Amino acid sequence: MAIFAVTYGYTGSSDAERDAHRPAHKDFLAGLHRSGRLRVSGPVDGGTGALLVLEGGSAQEIAGVLDADPFHVAGLVGDRTIREWSIVFGALA
Repeated sequence: MAIFAVTYGYTGSSDAERDAHRPAHKDFLAGLHRSGRLRVSGPVDGGTGALLVLEGGSAQEIAGVLDADPFHVAGLVGDRTIREWSIVFGALA
């Protein structure tokens, strides 16, 4: 399995909508974390986006998994990048 760094950029002025969907979003991510697929995640840039580090077989597989994220389903993720990440040092290596 490979490691993938995923960035989310949220759609402009979606704070209220994200607040409404945040419990389902967090439950979704918690499930991925319990399964071992999601290694770490959290907001970046003052909450305008997020960084997620996941394990999977391919970028396409990760995209398919994240398509079910309630933030994505609700159209709150404007930009999403998925990049394979070769970790050399650290706890995630």
